[in-house]
Amino acid sequence: MSDNSENTTQDAKGKGMSAWLKRTLIFGVPLTGAAIFFVFGIIFWGGFNTAMEATNTMTFCISCHEMENNVYEEYKPTIHHQNRTGVRATCSDCHVPDPWIHKMVRKVEASKEVWGKITGTINTKEKFEAKRLYLAKRVWNTMKNTDSRECRNCHNFESMAPEFQKPRARKQHLNAFKTGQTCIDCHKGIAHKNIRDLLTDEELEALEAPNPDFIREVPETYLASLKKIEEIEAAQTKAEEEAKKAAADAMKAKIAKAVEAAVAKEQAKAAAAASGGSSDSAAAPSSGDSIAGNVDWNAVDEKSMTLFYPGQASFEWVQYGKNHGGARPVTKAGDRCTTCHAKELKDMGAKIVSGEKAEETPIPGKRGHIDMTLQATHDKENLYIRMQWENGPHNPVPFVDGGKMDPENEVKVAMMIAGNDIKLVEQAGCWATCHHDSRYMPHAPAGEDIAKFPEVGERIDVKDGVTKYLAESRTKVEVKGRRGKKRGGWEKLKDQGDLDGQLANGAFMDLMRYIPKVGGVNSSILTERKMDEAKSVMAEGKLEGDTWTVVLKRPLKASGPGDIALEPGKTYTVGFAIHDDYTNARFHHVSLEYKLALDNPEAEINVVGK
Repeated sequence: MSDNSENTTQDAKGKGMSAWLKRTLIFGVPLTGAAIFFVFGIIFWGGFNTAMEATNTMTFCISCHEMENNVYEEYKPTIHHQNRTGVRATCSDCHVPDPWIHKMVRKVEASKEVWGKITGTINTKEKFEAKRLYLAKRVWNTMKNTDSRECRNCHNFESMAPEFQKPRARKQHLNAFKTGQTCIDCHKGIAHKNIRDLLTDEELEALEAPNPDFIREVPETYLASLKKIEEIEAAQTKAEEEAKKAAADAMKAKIAKAVEAAVAKEQAKAAAAASGGSSDSAAAPSSGDSIAGNVDWNAVDEKSMTLFYPGQASFEWVQYGKNHGGARPVTKAGDRCTTCHAKELKDMGAKIVSGEKAEETPIPGKRGHIDMTLQATHDKENLYIRMQWENGPHNPVPFVDGGKMDPENEVKVAMMIAGNDIKLVEQAGCWATCHHDSRYMPHAPAGEDIAKFPEVGERIDVKDGVTKYLAESRTKVEVKGRRGKKRGGWEKLKDQGDLDGQLANGAFMDLMRYIPKVGGVNSSILTERKMDEAKSVMAEGKLEGDTWTVVLKRPLKASGPGDIALEPGKTYTVGFAIHDDYTNARFHHVSLEYKLALDNPEAEINVVGK
């Protein structure tokens, strides 16, 4: 009896629980049903999320031959696929957003790609290449509009340590903080074929323009890291300069000892000859520089600089974003070339001289850079410049008979001083004179083209081709070469009255040269490279051992038209060039722009009076 009673009680409780579950509602649904929905929801969400993640895998992305045979093959050699740290960025890392809503939107958009697969829109390499630019622009515009959101999943501006970056990257990232640049502005084509050059100029300008909404505050950690590396590099530079000076002093001591021995030997010969009744005596060899005999070079500070091989990187090339990634900072922001390139000149020279970039006719074996030591002083009347560098081996020029472009002059040296109101000369220095249509440049006019403009040939010397000139001397200079136009403007000379006014206002480049066959040459550049009437420049050079030494001397005051007076309190933009190994025209090594001043310790080249 008691057992039946207990069973009845338990049945009643079970029925009561069942009734309670049925009566208890969650959003109008019985608790039992809600529990079932909850379980099925977990299963559905897990399945849905698993499916979503499956579509984010590399295996899924390259499961169609359109991707596997095209962009995947381009991606494999890049640092995003294989690198020293083993961190791989796959397709979805760059092309699928992390935030859920944006991810779902992207997945819906991907349905168009499925339709493209079904209809065979890009099912052959030819079809893919035909649509590549359209597809790339869609991705670039999306990244631009989202402040490169997918890039910043891994690369965060605020987390960067510039001490581990190259000098140019430090500068550009700091600029990005302040102006609102974003990753895709500079980093197109890093995982696939770079087709940035196929954009129109207008598209490129719009796509890479800074966005004020992306401006960021520069973190203190970034500034501290930047300061740290600048201090380290300054110490390294100082140590290198001290080592070079010690080596130079040792070489000078060796030369002085040799000269002293030679003098003693000649004096002994002279004494012996005199005691023997002979009146002949050998002249003692001269020590020092004859045109700078009053200068004690041991008391003049030395400045180390690197001259690099520029190839066919013309003034137009520098200003055009499709050729030069730094065109915008130079032309829009006023950055100097040295801002980005001062610490990478050796690498740049090596890349260009090899023919990898900006050089169509490389000279095998030619060195990519020259390390030069410069000294500058004045005596209140004259400027003295002394340049020394190591001689290099002879490398025959393959496109010149005999292998020497200028057989009579093993070396030539030039120093250029910028005048007033010259476009971008403060930023680019002597590049303002080097144009795309000068001799040996890509758009240098052929003889028959020059013959079409006889009136130009009557005003400037073009019998050996177009030499250096300033854009200010032309009515128009084509920078970008749109619609197949030749870049430059050699034939578009201004009226002589305008040119006379520019010369009178100092809108020219003062050029001093050392040419062994003739000595010092006083020149200037406006419509062309022109030898000036005033013979005010003196120069001499010599090769001692493996070291070339060239000294230039000129009055501080202007000696005539085409000369720039050097005055205290003013700063001048200057540049230097060396033609070594019997070369000519553009096959030289050049410096970037430097700021020169008299007795000004703030100047990059401080010409201290002695």
